Amino acid sequence: MADLCLSTRNVIVPLLLLSLISVSCAKVFFEERFDDGWENRWVKSDWKKDENMAGEWNYTSGKWNGDPNDKGIQTSEDYRFYAISAEFPEFSNKDKTLVFQFSVKHEQKLDCGGGYMKLLSGEVDQKKFGGDTPYSIMFGPDICGYSTKKVHAILNYNETNHLLKKDVPCETDQLSHVYTFILHPDATYNILIDNVEKKSGSLYSDWDLLPPKTIKDPEAKKPEDWDDKEYIPDPEDKKPEGYDDIPKEIPDVDAKKPEDWDDEEDGEWTAPTIPNPEYKGPWKPKKIKNPNYQGKWKAPMIDNPDFMDDPDLYVYPNLKYVGVELWQVKSGTLFDNVLICDDVEYAKKLAEETWGKNKDAEKAAFDEAEKKRVDEVNYKF
Repeated sequence: MADLCLSTRNVIVPLLLLSLISVSCAKVFFEERFDDGWENRWVKSDWKKDENMAGEWNYTSGKWNGDPNDKGIQTSEDYRFYAISAEFPEFSNKDKTLVFQFSVKHEQKLDCGGGYMKLLSGEVDQKKFGGDTPYSIMFGPDICGYSTKKVHAILNYNETNHLLKKDVPCETDQLSHVYTFILHPDATYNILIDNVEKKSGSLYSDWDLLPPKTIKDPEAKKPEDWDDKEYIPDPEDKKPEGYDDIPKEIPDVDAKKPEDWDDEEDGEWTAPTIPNPEYKGPWKPKKIKNPNYQGKWKAPMIDNPDFMDDPDLYVYPNLKYVGVELWQVKSGTLFDNVLICDDVEYAKKLAEETWGKNKDAEKAAFDEAEKKRVDEVNYKF
């Protein structure tokens, strides 16, 4: 891990100035921009290799990009499993802010597959890293059909994986986007996409990590005289005189006896009936607001006897690996600029230095590629 002051990254400054701004230093536990030597830092897993279902990674800047020298790793084979991981010096996020950030691009116009990454704790056999390997945090976009287009934020607590209960839509285009998960020591969190906050809240309320602090009193019963009818029949409303004499159907006055009708053979002709527009159905008094309405009864909340607080709810004491493990029907997802640190501002700055600097040029390159593709399709027809 490294201490990097935002004001001094790649800059030589006087020692006195360095000491004055040291309070703003970010501790970077892992940062990967996939430059030269990246393969020495990452271990490709043999998971699914025996079944010939392990996909290969390409080292590339993609079909369209804002900087051809800014490369990442991209899935390259359809209908394959992918697993790759990197190790960093073990650390605990106790009393620290934990920031987990990376960029991902779905060049293949992903219709079913993941773009998420994992943080893992303890000792992991990286050559066997796969879908059954326990993890601490899984975070990132997941797309499958029309129903699943969301950001996963899955936290492991007491050896159980817990899904975020709030819905966070993910980006679905074919451009690069930066996903950031921030976990604070007060057990609150933030999820950002492209440096814009999309969701925030508490570990206590947005995951079912602990039993609820309060529950409905199981002994409480609705009082017998509780009036929960919002509307009641108007006691002043009276049935109109003659209402019950209105027939459901009446003879059709426009009906004509057929010319070939023979009364002796066919019997006396009578006009068919039609619904009576005056008939309104059985009479019911109109409804009025109930002056005695007390609302829907709810059992009072009481302290949950099964609740036990955990002041270290947010803590992962031995984080040590970061990895990608996913299944892709259609390949083409590209990962880049992986960051694990304790400083939100440093993460935002990194996102702007990478994604932010290149996003406009990447969009222009994509638009040009898309125009060329459409022109080729039109030329064939």
